[in-house]
Amino acid sequence: MSMSDTITLSLDEAGELARKVLLKQGLAPDHAAAVARTMVAGERDGCASHGLYRLLVTANSVAKGVVVPDAEPVVSEPSPALVRVDGRGGFAQLPFERGLPLLVEKARKLGIAAMALNNVVHFAALWPEVETLAEQGLVAFACTPSHAWVAPEGGTVPVFGTNPIAFGWPRPEKPPFVFDFATSATARGEIELHRRAGKQTPEGWGYGPDGKPSTDPEAILAGAMRTFGGHKGSALAAMVELLAGPLIGDMTSIESIAADEGRMGSPIGGELIIAIDPAGFLGDAVAQHQRSAEAMFDAIEGQGARLPSVRRYVARAKSLVEGVRLPKPLYDDIHALLEGNEA
Repeated sequence: MSMSDTITLSLDEAGELARKVLLKQGLAPDHAAAVARTMVAGERDGCASHGLYRLLVTANSVAKGVVVPDAEPVVSEPSPALVRVDGRGGFAQLPFERGLPLLVEKARKLGIAAMALNNVVHFAALWPEVETLAEQGLVAFACTPSHAWVAPEGGTVPVFGTNPIAFGWPRPEKPPFVFDFATSATARGEIELHRRAGKQTPEGWGYGPDGKPSTDPEAILAGAMRTFGGHKGSALAAMVELLAGPLIGDMTSIESIAADEGRMGSPIGGELIIAIDPAGFLGDAVAQHQRSAEAMFDAIEGQGARLPSVRRYVARAKSLVEGVRLPKPLYDDIHALLEGNEA
């Protein structure tokens, strides 16, 4: 893609654009700020499918009445080690921020704590949540169902969502070790970006409505995505359904897409976040065992293998200096939202 086909924005400009669009869509200021931070983080870290493109996704969810744009999250404590945040139908970012201080406090006091986000609308990656916790010295895990877009291994009818899993590990004087991946063969946003670009997808991403394997993004979006790794990804997807659905009193992906009622909005449901303080197990021996972890990381990178999240950190360092580049058609679609037109 040539420079003439892209628009370059500083991170501050990207954030301001995102906030303006979100406010124009009707989001309350605190929601707009929280959602914009997540989008800019994705764009900054080279994750285009979870960057400013998602402004089009949020606009659709607001316009279709899927999300409550001014919802006020309610934080409660079901037990000493648990936090619950009822998002009241709003996007998940603000409920996470509202519950975060109490989750950290409980993890430090008890060694481990968990937070359930209920009745929230999801559209973004999970790594911002686990990275935030890992930056505070906590080991973190997060997962969430979505809409039933993904077929179980051996089938072609959607049951699961893309059902991401994210993990964060704190590293002394280094950015955290973080991974975040869908249990589907790819994120749904990647298929949508292929559709927008008029490109075929790689083989193995999904099935058309007829149940046959397809590389046509339109057909896959209308049919079913596949899990990664065959039965292994399928089992992990089922685990996510249980942990962030029935366990916390929220919806499965089948229930979420039914609640959408054909509006084609973002997934509705819950998210589970677990935070563990290494000192709870190790006390004064944290540094000693951190060295063992660092030795493992060195053994990985020492043979030329790449740690998850390193690519994002490289992209982040570049974006902090050079800004981010958006395809001009996407930039134009985003500006159309400011003018009150549907992209």
